[in-house]
Amino acid sequence: MSVQTITPELRQWIVEQATAGCSPDAVLKAMLASGWQEDVAVQAMEETLATYLRERGVSPDAAVAAADVASRPMPAPDLRDSPNVLWAGDRQVSVVMTMQEPRVVVFGGLLSDDECDELRALAEPRLVRSETVRTDTGGSEVSDARTSEGMFFQRAEHPLCERIERRIATLLRWPMDHGEGLQVLRYRPGAEYKPHYDYFDPAQPGTPSILKRGGQRVGTVVMYLNTPEQGGATTFPDVKLEVAPVKGNAVFFSYDRPHPMTRTLHGGAPVLRGEKWVATKWLREGRFD
Repeated sequence: MSVQTITPELRQWIVEQATAGCSPDAVLKAMLASGWQEDVAVQAMEETLATYLRERGVSPDAAVAAADVASRPMPAPDLRDSPNVLWAGDRQVSVVMTMQEPRVVVFGGLLSDDECDELRALAEPRLVRSETVRTDTGGSEVSDARTSEGMFFQRAEHPLCERIERRIATLLRWPMDHGEGLQVLRYRPGAEYKPHYDYFDPAQPGTPSILKRGGQRVGTVVMYLNTPEQGGATTFPDVKLEVAPVKGNAVFFSYDRPHPMTRTLHGGAPVLRGEKWVATKWLREGRFD
């Protein structure tokens, strides 16, 4: 076997991929597919990224922690062999669209029409003006960035909630108790949720107290409980993606670290006509009590 040399061009390419938000696993797979020997590829990545972080004042301990985060298990459907449908324990769910970077999957028929209607009916009497989490204090507040009405169910509070949560757990291969209770939101005409991240910012002083219950968020499932007449798409501005809100469908996205490099900036576009109802399920890295 010929000896392969780690060139400056390769190092530059690795840095470019990392700063563009590609995961270490994805970069390694790309190198192996291009013919690089695994030991050389791993050495090149380790040396290049260590140098890159050191030049920017990132400590070795922090670099190790970042690598550890990247290697942790993540919620994900089994998309080997590019299936068109997946079994979610009690019903088939179609795979409408997938994206690797960021990891986004659109599911068709995650919920039945009757389940959507029942969940709306259960939630409506408890709706109040939605709040956003304040990572500077660990509390929450009403914000102009989020002009919807919402409520939270406790996990498995109702048989319908438990059935949906079990279905999501099966579909994404993630424990039921590693998730928050369902949140139901209603967006009236003109209501929106401006682009934001779902993870908790590690730099904010209130984040440690939030993370005591279940650790970081690592994934989000947004389920559409109706189809608005116009508007209301789930948008991902960094990758110019819009997911139309179609009753019974859902969009799942995951983020392996609390950093913008995941490119999971997303929002709810303004509803232009009619109303939009959604149910959101946030997945945590550990048991959420």
